[in-house]
Amino acid sequence: MDDDLTEHTLDSRQVYDGVLLKVYQDKVSLPDGKTALREYVRHPGAVVIIAILPDGRMLFERQYRYGPRRTFLEFPAGKIDAGEPPAQTAVRELREETGHEADEWTHLGVMHPCIGYSDERIEIFLARGLRHVGAQLDEGEFLEVTALSLEAAMRAVWHGEVTDAKTLSALIWAQRVYRQGF
Repeated sequence: MDDDLTEHTLDSRQVYDGVLLKVYQDKVSLPDGKTALREYVRHPGAVVIIAILPDGRMLFERQYRYGPRRTFLEFPAGKIDAGEPPAQTAVRELREETGHEADEWTHLGVMHPCIGYSDERIEIFLARGLRHVGAQLDEGEFLEVTALSLEAAMRAVWHGEVTDAKTLSALIWAQRVYRQGF
């Protein structure tokens, strides 16, 4: 990593304190010695789950997202609660949203969806050995669970039906899992 590109915080202040998001404005020292303002969102982090059914299809959800004002096709995912290990979040979210539990869990990696203005990270998990035990959606959460083969999921990407960054990133990992049996 090149430390010559590092910006150093001179001052930081919170400008918004929401339920989910915290917005900050920092004054920073740039690598050339000048100063600049940086605004960014602090996010608690999240998980995304590649959940593979015994028949080889993956679980997806159709869920309305208010910000872009549309329904998205995406992998199961959810916010990490304060003090909760990401692996525990993945287990909880898979059960709550899809009604499935998994016998085998693998942490695959991490992605950063909005590096220009947020510190959010999304931990990517693989879940196998699924069994349906019943969904427990959060209050006010509405979604439809569906299953797609890798080929169908990739067709959905190429047809513009999957545009969610976390799902696109996780599909790269899914391709590796199917290709190499990871």
